[in-house]
Amino acid sequence: MPEADSASLSARADTILGIHRPTRASHARFVRAETWMRYAVPALLATFLACLGGVATLYLQMQREEIFRRAIVDIETFTRLTAAALPNTALSGDAAPARLGSLMPEGSLQAGRQVLVISPAERIVAAYPPLSGSYETLSEVIGEVQALSTLGERAGVMSLTLANGQAAFATMRQVPGDTARIAVVQPLDPIVASWNERAHHQAVLLGAAGLVIIGIAVAYGLQTRRAHAVDRLCEQIKQRLDTALGRGGCGLWDWDIPRGRIYWSDSMYALLGYHREREFLSFGDVNALVHPDDGDLYSLARGLAASQTTIDHAFRMRRADGAYVWLRTRAEIVPDPSDGGRHLVGIAVDITEQRNLVESNATADMRLRDAVEAISEAFVLWDTSNRLVLCNSKFRHLHALSPEDAQAGRRYAEIMGRGVLPRVRREMPDAEPAGATSRTFEAELTDGRWLQISERRTKDGGYVSVGTDITSLKRHQEQLVASERELIETVKDLKRSRRTLELQTQQLADLAERYLDQKAAAESANQAKSEFLANMSHELRTPLNAIIGFAELMESEVYGALGSPRYGDYCRDIRASGNYLLSVIDDILNMSRIEAQRVRLVRRELSLDSAVRSAFKLVAEAARAKSLAVSVDLSPNLTLLADERALHQILLNLMQNAVKFTPAEGRIMIRARSAGDQVHLFIEDSGIGIPKDALSKLGAPFAQVETNLTRSYKGSGLGLAIARAMAELHGGALRIRSEEGLGTIVLVRLPRPTAERLAALAADETSQQTVAALREAAGASLRPAPRQPAAV
Repeated sequence: MPEADSASLSARADTILGIHRPTRASHARFVRAETWMRYAVPALLATFLACLGGVATLYLQMQREEIFRRAIVDIETFTRLTAAALPNTALSGDAAPARLGSLMPEGSLQAGRQVLVISPAERIVAAYPPLSGSYETLSEVIGEVQALSTLGERAGVMSLTLANGQAAFATMRQVPGDTARIAVVQPLDPIVASWNERAHHQAVLLGAAGLVIIGIAVAYGLQTRRAHAVDRLCEQIKQRLDTALGRGGCGLWDWDIPRGRIYWSDSMYALLGYHREREFLSFGDVNALVHPDDGDLYSLARGLAASQTTIDHAFRMRRADGAYVWLRTRAEIVPDPSDGGRHLVGIAVDITEQRNLVESNATADMRLRDAVEAISEAFVLWDTSNRLVLCNSKFRHLHALSPEDAQAGRRYAEIMGRGVLPRVRREMPDAEPAGATSRTFEAELTDGRWLQISERRTKDGGYVSVGTDITSLKRHQEQLVASERELIETVKDLKRSRRTLELQTQQLADLAERYLDQKAAAESANQAKSEFLANMSHELRTPLNAIIGFAELMESEVYGALGSPRYGDYCRDIRASGNYLLSVIDDILNMSRIEAQRVRLVRRELSLDSAVRSAFKLVAEAARAKSLAVSVDLSPNLTLLADERALHQILLNLMQNAVKFTPAEGRIMIRARSAGDQVHLFIEDSGIGIPKDALSKLGAPFAQVETNLTRSYKGSGLGLAIARAMAELHGGALRIRSEEGLGTIVLVRLPRPTAERLAALAADETSQQTVAALREAAGASLRPAPRQPAAV
């Protein structure tokens, strides 16, 4: 429905400028019913018009039927009376028409009624009034095949169509005492003539009433359409007004002063970020939003009541988010003719950006003046009229001006007439391109200082002048002249030194060549040493194994008693010394392999818990012998990506050191935690500790805390070095923290089996297998093919 929103449009248009209709319940119901009435009233008028036409038609139809009913009764009665009045002898011969005429007085028959005397042979004997034509039989009058001629008086009064096509009522009666019959024919046109005239009159009246009703309906529709157009126009005006106010950052106010209520436009709500909850705001609600430092609306209302003038007031109001915005309100008093009150009507403009811009300009101006004052050069700015705009104290000092002399707005001639102009020594025209509106010159002051003064024209036609102190530059120029002479002498000395340097370069080249030869010899000696250690360790292990084996055999007395019990003690000493010497040789052999880079790690995913328990089994007996308290604290399901033998060697060496250097009834703690893609393994003990000056030496081969003269613990000094080297081969590290007399903490950092490392390890194994397969294939191709037996 195009007008379905008319009620809402009307209701919204009522409050465009704060003008509000009465809010009675009856008026509210009328506003709600207004839309339906626009359709109901024309529908009711159309219904009334249709009902009026229907009632009139029904009334005319009833009148027609009543006329026909009376005509039928009248014809029936007339026929019976006529048949009873005719004697038996009167219907024969030529006297029948005269007899009928005497029975029917003039004017007793209705217009068009015909009385016929019919013989048994269906011939017309007499007729009154006489027939206009030569009709002889009844069928020639009423037409062929009529039920009246067949049924006779049993047919009663019938409606039929005459031979001439005219509708009529007809009936027939038997004359008493005779074979003749009386037929009465009454045409319908004379009967309904008066009814047709009344129907015509009622149709004219009904048409006139219909035209009046249609005119009323059209006028009502035009009026409602005009009212709807006015409502839509008001709504469009409101929307455009709100759009213009919203785009301009404005809001509309309508303050009903006597009632203490305030109307805000939608743009005002949008400006402050609030939502409309009711049509009018109370005086207190709006006053609570005003910043306390900007006054209140009560004082404004009192001032308006006293002065009766317009206002132009700037203040701050709180937004929905808690921030304050600056508003500038311009309004005036408008009388309300409806109730005699007064309204303060105006707009509120958001001037927050303007206020911020003014503050920013003030701050920027202050900073600019501070910056101009802080620069080390003399600065001055002249406008297009050659008036002073800005200068600093350096400029005043340069021209011996007081602050009162150098006031902004004075002309150049007036200011320079009170000051002292420096003596111009030399202009520099080459400093600027030809035709440029600028110049640069140098000036010497009375105190011996030099200034380089640069003048440039600004875009607005003014001039800016900057004087730079170039005293040090001038002095440098003088020094450069003296230095130029010294430079010439220095060049000569450099040429002499160049020849000396060429000789020294040749000597250095010879020394570098000898250094490389000696380095190669040292590396060869180091390699020979490593190979010697490896070979000697192998040569020493063979007899040591035999010594240890025979010592164990003798200690167990397999082949008989040794005799004195001391032999058993000697055998145990021999076995212990052999084992100690074998461990030293193993450490030397491992260290030599590491230094010779002959150690190849086979990394795989290992359980740290299993590795720690496996290594601890080898030192558990020594720990129990010293009554050490050992605790293991490992994170669950902790795994490493390491070589199993190397990891075992790292753990065993660190645990042996902890057990060795921890006194009886001490404690040892083994902890492990995950740290990103690494695992941190801590081995703590409450042993003798390590001096700070010895920490830097630990981890180097054969380095020990105790000297040879103060040693109380056996060992080769390679345990920590091997553990550190093995950890670094895994990509990890080893760190030591210790305090003498308190204990030592050793941190070993080893890699975890991440997805990237496992993928890289799988790729490395695949490449190694490929290389091995290629080598095997190459070796097979180089082997000679088997010789085939010669054919016989």
